[in-house]
Amino acid sequence: MASMGAPPGMGQVMVLNTKTQRQTGREAQLGNIRAAVAVANIIRTTLGPQSMLKMLLDPMGGIVMTNDGNCILREVDVSHPTAKSMIELSRAQEEEVGDGTTSVIVLSAQVLAQAEQFLLNKYHPTVIVQAYTKALAAGLKICEDLAIEVDVKSDNAMISKLVLSSIGTNFSSRWNDMLVDMAIQAVHTVTQTTPGGSPSVDIKRYAKVEKIPGGELEDARVIKGVMFQKDVTHSKMRRRIENPRILLLDSPLEYKKGESQTTMEITEEQDWNTMLKLEEEYVENMCIQIIEHKPDIVITEKGVSDLAQHFLQKANITAFRRLRKTDNNRVAKAVGATICSRTDEIQDSDIGTECGLFEMRKLGDDWFCFLEECKEPKACTIMLRGGSKDVLNEVERSLQDAMQVVRNVVYNPRLLPGGGATEMALAVALRKQGQLVEGIQQGPFMAVGDAMEVIPRTLAQNCGVSVIRTLTALRAKHAADPKCHIGINGITGELVDMNELGIWEPFAVKVQTIKTAIENACMILRIDDIVSGSKSAK
Repeated sequence: MASMGAPPGMGQVMVLNTKTQRQTGREAQLGNIRAAVAVANIIRTTLGPQSMLKMLLDPMGGIVMTNDGNCILREVDVSHPTAKSMIELSRAQEEEVGDGTTSVIVLSAQVLAQAEQFLLNKYHPTVIVQAYTKALAAGLKICEDLAIEVDVKSDNAMISKLVLSSIGTNFSSRWNDMLVDMAIQAVHTVTQTTPGGSPSVDIKRYAKVEKIPGGELEDARVIKGVMFQKDVTHSKMRRRIENPRILLLDSPLEYKKGESQTTMEITEEQDWNTMLKLEEEYVENMCIQIIEHKPDIVITEKGVSDLAQHFLQKANITAFRRLRKTDNNRVAKAVGATICSRTDEIQDSDIGTECGLFEMRKLGDDWFCFLEECKEPKACTIMLRGGSKDVLNEVERSLQDAMQVVRNVVYNPRLLPGGGATEMALAVALRKQGQLVEGIQQGPFMAVGDAMEVIPRTLAQNCGVSVIRTLTALRAKHAADPKCHIGINGITGELVDMNELGIWEPFAVKVQTIKTAIENACMILRIDDIVSGSKSAK
C-alpha cells in the first residue's frame, strides 16, 4: 500500500480508476483506505504557503492552474466510490465553513491509514470506531482550552492577520492586503442582527462578485451599494441621478397576454382598433399608477413594452427590465426598497430612498448600472478588474475564502494557533491521555494523536526542510508546555511562536475540520461490503 508520505505512483492511479464489482470484509476496508490515501496524495503538496500548483485539463481542452484543494478535487475524475466520498467531503467542508478543504482530506486519509495496522491485526472495525469517537471528544475539549477570544468589531488588525494566514497560501498573494480589506468590508456590510441577537451573514446572496476583464487589479473595490450589467431601456432616459427614488417590481409593464389556448376572431375593422386601444389603456393605466409615486428609477424583473418606455421617459423616469431575481433582492437590501408584485399595490413606503447616486458607466464593451453611496446597505457588490479571466477567477477564489474566514469569526469569535501548532498540541495531549485508556481501544485512541501530526509534517515537507528534525523539535516543545502556541513557519520551515508570527485560524474551521475528518474515517471503516449496482459486461 502506498503510505501517506509516498508520492502518488501508478498504484494509486489504478486505485482511483478501478471499476468495483464486489469486495467484502478486510479486502473492502483496505481498498477503501488505499483509495482515500490516493485522493489525499493528489492535494497534499497544495497545503501551506509554499504549496505547489496543479495544472488541470478540462474535457473541453481548457487549462486551470490553481492550488485550491477544493477546486482541484472538483475536476478530478474518479470511479472508486470511496474516492468519490472523499471528494464530497471537501465539498461539504467548503459549503459549511468555506476553508480547510485540503486539511480535511489529508487528515481524514491519515486517520484511515492509521487504522490499517489494526485491521491487519484482526481488530474489529467497531472497536476502532469507538476509540476514534472517544479521541474526537477528547480532542474537541483540548481545542476549547487552547482557543483565545477576539473582538470582531474593534480588533481589525487581528482579523486581518487571521485572513492573511488563510489566503496567504493562495496563488494571488501579491494582492493579499487589498483582498483582506475588501473581504472585511464586504462581510461587515452584509452582517445583520437576527431578532434573537445573533449575527446573520449571508455572503452568497448579498455579497456579489462582478469580474470585469481589463483594467488593473488595483481598481478592484467594494461598492457601497450594488452594480449590475444592464443598460437603460430608452436612449433618452437619464443616466445620472443624485439621491434617486427607486421602485422595484416583479411584474411586467406590458399588456397581459391571454392563456396559451386563447383564440380571438375579429370580423369588424373597428374591433381591431378597440382591442389595440384596450391594450394601450391597460399599459397607460399601469404607468400612471407608477408615476403617481414619483420614482426616479423603475427596475422590473419582467419585460417593459415600447409604449410603457414612452410613458416613463415622458415622466423623466429611468427604467431597467429583465433584472435577475437575485440582483433585484440585492438592490432592495441596499436601497431600502420593497419589491412590489402589482402596480396598483404600490405604497410610498415601498420606494427605496437610501441610495446616494445612480450612474451608468461603461467598463470595457458593456454598460453597467451603479447604485452607490447607500446610507446603510445590507448588500454589496465587489468589483474585480484584471488582465485575464484566469487571474480574475483565481482572485475571486481567494476573496471567497477570505470572506468565509471573516464570516466564521463573526459567528464564533474565537481563534486557534495555525502553522500546525493546534494539531501538534492535540497529538501530544491525545497520546498522553491514551495511556490512561484501558483495553484494546488504547492503540486506536493514540493512533488519532499520531494522525494529527500529518498537518505539521506536510507543512515541513512543502518547505523543503528536514522533516524528522523539525517534527521532533516541535513535539518536544509541546510536550514541555501543553499550552504553548509554537508551530511551523510555512515559508521558512522554522519553529516560531504563532503569537509573534500572527498566524491564527478560526475556531469554527479547525473544529469542523477535525470533526469531519474523524467522522468520515469512522464511516468509511464501517463499510465491509462494496457491491456494484451495474451488471458486469459479459
